[in-house]
Amino acid sequence: MNEARKIAIVALAVLAIGLIALAVEWLRERINGWLVLILVSIVLLIMALSIHHAGAHDHNKPWLDSWYSGLKSGKGPCCGGPSVDATTLDGPDWETKDGRYRVRIEGQWVDVPDDAVVTEPNKDGRALVWPVFYRSLGAQVRIEIRCFMPGSLT
Repeated sequence: MNEARKIAIVALAVLAIGLIALAVEWLRERINGWLVLILVSIVLLIMALSIHHAGAHDHNKPWLDSWYSGLKSGKGPCCGGPSVDATTLDGPDWETKDGRYRVRIEGQWVDVPDDAVVTEPNKDGRALVWPVFYRSLGAQVRIEIRCFMPGSLT
């Protein structure tokens, strides 16, 4: 998942919590406190029941769902397809150097560990990488590669 998408999700979550707090306060002023608690609980229960698991899925290639779900490297499952947490890479964003792969993520070149390379044939055709980001205040983002699958144009 890219950085802009993560920021948008956090912003929407904060907005939703704020709207719920405003609605609860508005109801509390007009209705008995216990009734508000019951109404809010019912609404939250309905929302929780409507959440579905989002598995690996590329909307353009739905026939590859089970393939994405089963991808593994020496570091374990890759956990998802391009629309979940993989990043697709264009030709200039990945390369081989000294017999090893390197990928460019957020403008930073990262060496791919040998055990992160997925060795089965790439049915998608695009180069795919599953990065893990470690962010801390005042420090450069540290990126580790969980899985990498070279594209078909290697």
